[in-house]
Amino acid sequence: MLIAGALVLSLAACGGGGDSGAGSGKGKGAGDGKEAQSTAAVSIAPKAGATGVDTSGALKVGVTQGKLTEVTVKDEKGTRVEGAIGAGGATWTPSTHLAAGTKYSVHAVAEDSAGRRAAEDSTFTTLTPKNTFMGYFTPEDGSTVGVGMPFSIRFTRGITHPEDVEKAIRVKTEPAVEVEGHWFGNDRLDFRPEKYWKPGTKVTVDLYLDGVEGRDGVYGKQRKTVRFTIGRNQVSIVDAAKHTMKVTQDGKVVKTIPVTTGKPGYDTWNGQMVMSEKLTVTRMNGETVGYGGEYDIKDVPHAIRLTTSGTFLHGNYWGGGAFGNYNASHGCVGLRDVRGGYDSSVPAAWFFNHSIVGDVVIVKNSHDRTVAPDNGLNGWNMSWAEWKK
Repeated sequence: MLIAGALVLSLAACGGGGDSGAGSGKGKGAGDGKEAQSTAAVSIAPKAGATGVDTSGALKVGVTQGKLTEVTVKDEKGTRVEGAIGAGGATWTPSTHLAAGTKYSVHAVAEDSAGRRAAEDSTFTTLTPKNTFMGYFTPEDGSTVGVGMPFSIRFTRGITHPEDVEKAIRVKTEPAVEVEGHWFGNDRLDFRPEKYWKPGTKVTVDLYLDGVEGRDGVYGKQRKTVRFTIGRNQVSIVDAAKHTMKVTQDGKVVKTIPVTTGKPGYDTWNGQMVMSEKLTVTRMNGETVGYGGEYDIKDVPHAIRLTTSGTFLHGNYWGGGAFGNYNASHGCVGLRDVRGGYDSSVPAAWFFNHSIVGDVVIVKNSHDRTVAPDNGLNGWNMSWAEWKK
């Protein structure tokens, strides 16, 4: 009995790692410790205990004289790193970058041609960056928005590795629809589908920017999930020649409102514009948009922003008989209102109360050109083919 016990201990001590003894009874010489040991040799880079490891390209698992059957990489919280075994089982590589300043554990198992297993375990810690960036996004988490709302993110540093950053942002929808990203310059990335969102669509955006190298030596420090829902379909069509706005919901006209748009020399942009901000009252000063001292109105009611450059659709209490008759603004779309915006029955108040951020306003028959896609959230003015370039 003592001899048998010693034999068992001998076999258990012959493994090539903590999990290497399984299957050691196969083949000839099952009683010989050297014959029982797997010939598969697992290698893990970086070396065990390494610190300051790069978040991309440094983690690799390989094997000689065998095939990898299992590789598990986790951070200290137990979150797994996605990856895939390739090259016929000879290598494993992660499918994404690693987080910065994080300790990871690696467990890898391989089998040789006889089915004998070898295992290897290791730990390492990624670098802590000196320079970082993050992104400011719209819409807000948990919001309900109109069918024209893209997911737009602005970065605090110019991005020179756009493919790596874009890969770190994942957009999922329910129901499923193809969503593509488009860069405006090197600090803004917008995502949208080919056509306006379907009402009721639920959108989830995973920002896995922590550890991604956006430019040489500058790493993301953000990891967040953003969820928003698409509300009803409201698209309003402003005809600058007819001085009207037709408000449609689900393709049906629900109200026609008399408006005034930009007068000659101050014509309103043509094109599709997405509501990005709603202000119950705001100040509008010509100085801020390059019109000198031509106007300074401290209490503009029911203002809805359409472009970054200062185009609003807003209440107008000083327009007199312009609404529905002639264009008198400095480029904005004006709707009849009262000073103070207290009357909920006037057109501007009705429209303000029936609109949400992300709704679309289309201007046509103006004498100005089409609004630039990056002037506000107005990427719909690009064709799908151009958007995906």
